[in-house]
Parts: sequence; C-alpha cells; structure tokens
Amino acid sequence: MPPERSALRVQPFLDSGAQARLRGWLDGYRPLAGVPDELVRPDGTTPEAWLRFLGALAAFPSGEFEDRFALATRHIRDSGVSHRIYGDDTERTWPLSPLPLILGEDEWARIAAGVEQRATLLEAVLNDVYGEGKLVAEGRLPAAAVTGSADFVRALRGVPPSGGRHMHLYAADLGRGPDGRWWVLDDRAQAPSGAGYALENRMVLSRAFPNLFNAMNVQRLAPFFSDFRAGLAASAHRSDPRICLLTPGPFSETYFEQAHLARYLGLLLVEGDDLVVRDGQAYIRTIAGLKRADVIWRRVDADFIDPLEMNSASQLGVPGLFEAIRAGGVVVSNMPGSGLIESRALLGFLPALSNHLLGEPLKLPNVATWWCGQPAERRIVEQQINSLAIARAFTGPGHPALARGPRMMSDLTPAEQADLRAAMNLRPLDFVGQEVVRLSTTPAWRDGALQPSPFVLRVYAAATPDGWKIMPGGFCRVSDQRDARAISMGEGAQATDVWVLSDQPVESISLLAHRDNVKVRRIMGHLPSRAADNLFWLGRYLERAEATLRLVRSLSTSLMDSDAALHASGETLCRLQALLIDWGAIDKEAGSRKVTEAACSALHDEAAYGSVVSLIRSARRTASSMRERLSEDFWKLLLNLESRLRNRQNDVLTEAESLARAEAALQTLATLSGLTQENMNRVAGWRFLDMGRRIERGVNTCRIVRQLAGPDATLDDLDLLLDLVDSQITYRSRYLEGIALTPVRDLTILDPFNPRSVAFQVETLKTHLAALPTLQDDGMPEEPSRQLIRLASLVETEDAAALGVPEILTFEQMLMTLSNAVSDRYFLQGSNATPTKKQGGLA
Repeated sequence: MPPERSALRVQPFLDSGAQARLRGWLDGYRPLAGVPDELVRPDGTTPEAWLRFLGALAAFPSGEFEDRFALATRHIRDSGVSHRIYGDDTERTWPLSPLPLILGEDEWARIAAGVEQRATLLEAVLNDVYGEGKLVAEGRLPAAAVTGSADFVRALRGVPPSGGRHMHLYAADLGRGPDGRWWVLDDRAQAPSGAGYALENRMVLSRAFPNLFNAMNVQRLAPFFSDFRAGLAASAHRSDPRICLLTPGPFSETYFEQAHLARYLGLLLVEGDDLVVRDGQAYIRTIAGLKRADVIWRRVDADFIDPLEMNSASQLGVPGLFEAIRAGGVVVSNMPGSGLIESRALLGFLPALSNHLLGEPLKLPNVATWWCGQPAERRIVEQQINSLAIARAFTGPGHPALARGPRMMSDLTPAEQADLRAAMNLRPLDFVGQEVVRLSTTPAWRDGALQPSPFVLRVYAAATPDGWKIMPGGFCRVSDQRDARAISMGEGAQATDVWVLSDQPVESISLLAHRDNVKVRRIMGHLPSRAADNLFWLGRYLERAEATLRLVRSLSTSLMDSDAALHASGETLCRLQALLIDWGAIDKEAGSRKVTEAACSALHDEAAYGSVVSLIRSARRTASSMRERLSEDFWKLLLNLESRLRNRQNDVLTEAESLARAEAALQTLATLSGLTQENMNRVAGWRFLDMGRRIERGVNTCRIVRQLAGPDATLDDLDLLLDLVDSQITYRSRYLEGIALTPVRDLTILDPFNPRSVAFQVETLKTHLAALPTLQDDGMPEEPSRQLIRLASLVETEDAAALGVPEILTFEQMLMTLSNAVSDRYFLQGSNATPTKKQGGLA
C-alpha cells in the first residue's frame, strides 16, 4: 500500500486518537480492482479534499460522527422523507449515505460545460424533429429512430413549443469510466426526478455537519432553483404568472419530492382533476371558481397528460390540454414529446449531430451504442452479443428480461436468452447493444468502515432567460452491490449529497427575493378545490379521533380504583361501549369482552374503520396529499402519533396502560390543534380545516347527548357526558345544585359560550362561511349558507326545557346536510365544483 494514503500530511491539527481513526479508515479501504475510485487515485494517493473531509470526521470524539448522522437520519424518518419503488405501494424511508460525493471546482467546470452543451444539442434536436424535420429529411437521423419511440407525440408535430422551448429542465446520468472520463449513461427530459431529493440530501447533511460544510466552501444549490423558477416565470405570457406543479398524486413513487419542491419554489401543487381547459386556456378549479394557470410544470408522463389525445384510460391528466398548448394558452414544461430524447436509439447519432448542429464534438461522450434498427449496427450487436449489454431502444414496457435495465446475456437463463434473441429478430429496432462500462466507485460508510461503491451522478440543467444553468451538485445514487452495472434504487441503492467545492468562500444564498419589486398581497389566495376537500376532511378525522380517545379514556378509568376514576354503573358502561360500536371503533364482539380488551381494540384495531389508529391513518393519508401546505412540526407529530398506534392490536393492556396511551394521544392531538390555531394564517385553508373540525364536533356532541342524555338518563350517564364534552368545570361552577338533565342539555347543545356545544360550532361555522368567496356577486346566500341559516335559527330559538332527543337528532341531521352542501359547493365531486361557464373575475 503506498504510504501517501495514510501519511496525514494535511492533518497536523488531529490528535493521536483522530489520526488513528483516519489511518484505520484509509488503510482498511480496498478499491475494486481495475475500477477508478474517487478516494484513491491510480497512483495510490488520496485527494486533498477527501483528506480534509475525512480528517474533520475523524476529529469528532469517538462515536459523535455516527451520532450526528443518526440525528440526521431521524430527521428523515420523522419528516416522512420517503420514496416508493415502482409497483410497490409501501412508502420507504429515504436511504441517505453520510458521505457525500466530493468534486473539485475544475472538474465540475468540465462536467457543467458538457451537460450545458448536451442540453443545447438535445433542445436543437427536439426543435427540428417537431419543426422543420431536416434531420430526418437529410438522412442524419433515421425516421424509425423517431417514430418508433412511444415518446414521440405526433399530435404536437408543427406546434411551436410552449414558452419557446421544449425543455425547461434537463438531466443527464453520468458515470466515470475506466479511463477517468465522465460518460453520459442516460438523458432525462420526460419529467426529470431527483432534484428535490438532492435538495433534501443537502439539507440533511448540512444540518449534520454545518461547520464542515462551510469550511470546505461547498457551492449552494439555492441559486439553481431560483434560476429555474425564474425561467418558468419568464416563459409565461404575463408578469407574476401562476405556476403549477402537476403531480400524478400521493401514490407517485416520488410524491414527497414533488410536494417538497412545490413548497420550496412556491408553486401550486395540483393533480389532473384540479385543472380544466376552457376556450384554449388552462384553469385551476378553486373555491372561488376557475383561475388561470399560466405555467404547468408536469411530473406526469406525456402519455397520461391528455386523455382526449393520448392514453384515453388516463385519470392523471387534463382533458383538452393539447388544445390549450396549440392555442398558446398555457406553458407546459417540459413540453409533451420531449421524452423522445431519452431514447437509446438516438445515442449513436448524437456525436455526428453535435458536429452538425453545434459545430463541435461532444464534450461528454456517450456510452458506445449500436441501434439494431440499422443493418450494419445490428450485425455488430449480433457478433458481439455476449460482450455487450442489451437494452431497450425506447422507453416503455419492452421485453420483460430488460424491465430492470440493460442486461448481459450471461445474466439471463438459457430460456430468457432464447426468448430475447427471438424478440430481437422479430423487431430489431426495439433493441440496442451497449458497451459495458464499469463505473467508478466512491466511499460509502457501512458497518463502521469505508467501502468502495459504484455510483451514478444525475446532473441538472435549467433553462433561464440567460441560458442554461447547471446545478452545482446533483442527485447521486450509490449502490450497495460490488457490481458496478447494478445501479438501481430497486436493488438497494443509497442516495448521497454531491459537494462541489469552490476555491473561494461561498456566499450564503436562499430563495428570498433580492429585489424589492415584489407586489405585496394580503388576500386569501386561490385555494384549489382538492386542497379545500383534504383540509376539511383532515379536520374531521382529527376531531373524530379526539372524540374517540375521550371515549376510550372514560372506558379505561371506569374500573380503576383511584380518586380520579370515573365510577360508572354497568348501564352507563354499556352505553359508552354502544357509542364505540356505533362509531366503528370496536365491533360488537369486542364490546362484549373485558373493558381493557375493548379499550385496546378501540385504540389499535387497524381492521376497525373507526378505531383511533384507523382515524389517524386516514388523517395522515389525507395530509400526505397536501404536504406542501402543512408545517414540518405538524407532519412530524402526525407521523409520530401514527407510528405509536400501529401494530399494537395484540397488546394486552391494563386499565392504567390503556389510559396512559389514550392520554398521550390526546396530548398529541391537542398539540396539533394548537399548531393549527396559532400558526396557520387565517385564510381559506385554515377555515376549511376548522370547518371540518366544527361540523365533526357538532355531530359527535349530538350523538353523545342522544345516547347519554335521553329521557331515562342516570346521574352516571350525565356525569360521563360532561366528562366526554369537557364541560365538567363549567357545569359545576354554574350549577351548585348538582347534575340535572335540562341544564346538561342546554350546556352541551344550546349554550353559545361553551366551545364544546353545538351552538358554538354553528356560530363559528357562520363566521367561516361568511368569509369564503362566492361564485356570484349578487348578494344571495349560497346553498351552504342557506343550510346553516336554517340550522342556526332552530338552535338559537330552541327552548332548553323543550329540547329532547328528536330535536337533537334534527340538529345532527342538519349538520350532516350542511357537510354535504359544503362538499357540493366547494369540492371537486360537487355539481357546482366546475362551473360550465366562466365566472366573473377570472384571473
């Protein structure tokens, strides 16, 4: 082993313990034979930047490095940073490596220049293919290499690209080959992913090692995202445009990233149902009617983006969107059809096209690729089939043996080889042969040691008014396998940050505007109907979970031998359990078992739709559809609560244990309620969240009062009722004579000053509805307001002495009718959700 690797010549500040740790890491590192490595040069030396970084880690007291990263990893888990593997519905915690990929300024300049050149070239190719078509006409590009791709959108041939360009965001997957040069492995333009994860990787590692991050002059990512957003805005037809991020929805493999980017960039996160096309313009369905969408950054593949002209079975897209693109009424980024450049069939033609279109050779070479759609290239592939990787020429399903990427024939079974050869003979244009390049390795931290791991670096280019801007960093995937060809998240890869170093101190930059010409606003904004729907039901789920927890708490204390216990009669306990059964928290069989078993079921039975864990799970799923609208603190608390409740249905609990769990969950829900009340702006989103809470609380109160304050109610029943609606203190301070039926009904139903009463919920709902926008400016109340006026008049004029179960049932039914009216007016499924004609004041 060359002595330079462990000389520590640039680490004189390290104490003996740190030097020993660093020496042990370096001496124990074994690069793969014949493969370039980022930590160890061919001459055996270690780059100075890596020595500085590893020396700083070694300088931490023993175990602190691991502790710091463990905290960062916990932040990932608590914040719900996740991804899905295609075909798997399970959300997986984001796998982040603690060691970044470190690149020097000079090397990065060469990478950036190559990626910028490639983006320029591919934009020119797209302009020609969808425009004049000279490349095909002159024989520089075979027609079958274009039309054979499912990503070629014939419907947009001859249509000028929206916003003046086909690509606003381009990505290239790079690997360092055996010769030390960077090679382009793949191009990404359909809907490039990973930029949001790169941003999250940076946030996590800079949080774990803030001083080290600054000391090494790591270039910031924020300017790139600022430039990208400015490029999107500049492509619109008016100043201060409304920009949307079109997502496939919360079941997308990268939904976390999409929500994260929408929040970070200040974009409106929308799904296909949130948008509608009218007269060649795209609009967002909002609670105030249709509002203009100027720019749509799509994360939906082109095949699914317009069911009228592409995949008719798609439920992810916007009917008529191509019509709006042709009319120039909306900018769609990237332009549908830009995914054509992801075709491997084009790779072999790019060197010649670069010389023809740009007048210069490629600065970053392709992996050598032979498209079987040409006779000569097909013969080469056939002759060298055992030494080449066989891959799909075009994106899409393709041959099942190639579903996970390029494969060597030697990796396949004899039957798979025969089947693949038959498919290649039948449709050779669907296949390419590629040179097998073993990628370089970078150190990864596993089992307390540095281990060489193959990696792929995805670099991003954003189109701006000043040209292409390259992200100084990227999205790096590090394989946990020794085979450098096996780079796939589905095969156990980790992600890591990419540190591009600067020779000079780097200024701290954020996305805050550096100019003071931003127009100040204090308006409510335009809340999409889907977001209003989700917020409304989030409020209902959380309130229902709280009410159920109060029932469980009372059930748990009923048999406890303590001064604080609620000593209820057997009949009262039966009514309490009847409520849990009616609410779906437990089944009838559980209700007949021991109280402790019923309490445990109500808390943890995931099969019961009304159990606490099921309600919290529903709340979390609803919240996940609008993560960009919820604070990190709110999300962490909700995830933590769900994790504490899940997979506990088989626990055997005492009364004290079930009580402790119920009270702990109630405290978390109280914290969530406090966050929404104290931290959310009093705009439409908060109002829908609170309206959901108020309607649910009113309905639950009616149900509890009907069950426990009927004509045959006992003192135990009324005492339990006051406890469930948190009105014990108010009642006992107001009525010194003791508990009586009529005062209890009045306090819980008709008292407008009791925040738990039905009357209080009705008054609060009146305030919310009055503050929401209307579709018509005629001064007439809309249906939700009319329903609420009827309910309020009954509640306000009801005589407490005459109030009985039938009247309370009427209030409950009217609250449910009000809920339906709110849904019908404001949410997507309602008949008034998408007006058939433009409303006044369309922006």
